[in-house]
Amino acid sequence: MTPRERVLHALAFTVTDIVPYQVDFTIPAREKMSAYLTDPGFLEKLGNHLAYVKAIPPSGLREVAPGFVQDEWGVVWNRTIDPDIGNPTPVLSRPSLSGYRFPDPTNPLRYAHIPGFVERHQDTFKLLRETYTLFERAWSLRGMEEFLSDMVMHQDFVEDLLDAITSFHLEVIDRALDLGLDGVLFGDDWGWQGGLIMGPKLWRKYIKPRMAEMIALVRKKGKKAFLHCCGKVQEIFPDLVEIGLHVFNPFQPEVMDIFALKEEYRGKLAFWGGISIQRLLPFGTPEEVRRETRRILARLGDGGGYIAAPSHALPRDIPCENIAALLEVLMNQKSSG
Repeated sequence: MTPRERVLHALAFTVTDIVPYQVDFTIPAREKMSAYLTDPGFLEKLGNHLAYVKAIPPSGLREVAPGFVQDEWGVVWNRTIDPDIGNPTPVLSRPSLSGYRFPDPTNPLRYAHIPGFVERHQDTFKLLRETYTLFERAWSLRGMEEFLSDMVMHQDFVEDLLDAITSFHLEVIDRALDLGLDGVLFGDDWGWQGGLIMGPKLWRKYIKPRMAEMIALVRKKGKKAFLHCCGKVQEIFPDLVEIGLHVFNPFQPEVMDIFALKEEYRGKLAFWGGISIQRLLPFGTPEEVRRETRRILARLGDGGGYIAAPSHALPRDIPCENIAALLEVLMNQKSSG
């Protein structure tokens, strides 16, 4: 099986020769592991099953000062501490869209690089990466505290803002998926370790119907809908199944029973992640990492519906020896065929 074929079989809840896997790195972790292995090109040798591409024009990100990057939405991200994402400076000082100009989703330069990406990754499962899908995009524009307050105090503004963001994503998805991609990875963190940030009532009011609209478009095109959403959010898994989501990530073992949930949603929702970056990988021994990774592969990989991975892109604090132990197990699985 090719990596793409394994993912498709896993999402159909059928048996694969090995459990498909994906190991992503933050910039600091990647640099540390590259030095440890003395191999700057080690990522290309991991056998990862997923590949990501964003529909962003060349001018979509520009450095405005050392360590500060402005995105096409006008938000400046301070990446002096966190080089992967950074901290945003909001641009909407009031609960109003007056005078704000949204990015143009029809710009052909946004899509010009995607055919080449598809050609280079023919045997890999190719995902359009739609980061900051709804909630994250809205609060990055408005500010976290301000937007949470708006969800109660300025509901018309919230509806207008989220509608505009949704329209943008729908246009991007519609155009990009016609270029040979296999699905969409929505990225929108709705949770923290204790539950949904905005609570289930507001999530169902504002987020659910718009996610349903975007997922419906993905499915209409015969593609797969993936979601990355950190936190303890399993109370809305039935909602995610209802609106047609195929894959949930990162499947954090610190806040959910990954084995029970895999059984509960077998045949209805696939999972991607599950290998702890808060306990096992930073604090376990290499042998503990090997043993637990094998256990997870055996139990969660049984019957498909699972893509093995750490429960987030690997952060800088994980020892290289533990990363090597994880990769050893994932890359040396014995074929069941």
